[in-house]
Amino acid sequence: MALKEGEATALLIHGEGGEAPALPFGPFDPSAHRTFELALRDFVEAQTGLPLGYVEQLYTFGDAGRDLPRAEMGAGARRVVSIGYLALARRAEAPERPDARWTRLIDCFPWEDWRKGRPSLIDDRIAPALRAWAGGNTTARARVDALFALSGLRWNEERVLDRYELLYEAGLVPESARDHGRSAAEPLPGLALASDHRRILATGLGRLRAKLKYRPVLFDLMGDRFTLSELQRAAEAVAGLKLHKQNFRRGVERAGMVEPTGTLSNATRGRPAELFRQTGADAVGHAPGLSLPAAR
Repeated sequence: MALKEGEATALLIHGEGGEAPALPFGPFDPSAHRTFELALRDFVEAQTGLPLGYVEQLYTFGDAGRDLPRAEMGAGARRVVSIGYLALARRAEAPERPDARWTRLIDCFPWEDWRKGRPSLIDDRIAPALRAWAGGNTTARARVDALFALSGLRWNEERVLDRYELLYEAGLVPESARDHGRSAAEPLPGLALASDHRRILATGLGRLRAKLKYRPVLFDLMGDRFTLSELQRAAEAVAGLKLHKQNFRRGVERAGMVEPTGTLSNATRGRPAELFRQTGADAVGHAPGLSLPAAR
């Protein structure tokens, strides 16, 4: 993942002939690769031309039907297990391969972007469809309300995967119809990906949103120097929230996460803004996360 033009993006491989885009992926060769991570670095660089920086293991994905529609699964069918990784880049450098493109995360999950307020998509389409699917099942109804902040409940930005899986279970995303051999109803807006790659991407985004609050992971997406406005916009792009400007800056400065560089940025309109850099730790040697005070 990387920031590009103020948006959180993921690097996807776009195939030809109407094939769904996919995350970079490849096989693990035990005779050629000493570790899974080395295999990851090799095939991502081969497919995109970009070397990886920071990576961390995300999750092991092994559901049935990941490479074949569930309707075609039978006795003796192979089962593909993948180990997902979360990789962060400080710059969204142009890939060398023309089919590799930085793609906005909100294009895959448009219901996750609350920076301009509650998305109308939730109340116009998602809530009615999910409530019809839940019917009189009180447990399912409570799950719908909790995940999509209905009935006055609070939005939890970290539960990206839970929301996607609920939409999949209810048949509201095209991957669900594809995997179960059903005729596709009118799907929700959002870029569908190959195999279960949108589920993997949802897992990565949810992990990153959670880590913002307890680790200084946002700085792995920033350049060496930045304005506080740029830092806030980056946090908003990842979290999908509009943050309170004064409270955000107060929290960053109070935690000792940044320090002024003594120089000004010329990239902003009007009065030049002061440039900051990460300090790496707070006053007692911790590397804290960010406070995310949502604007009301």
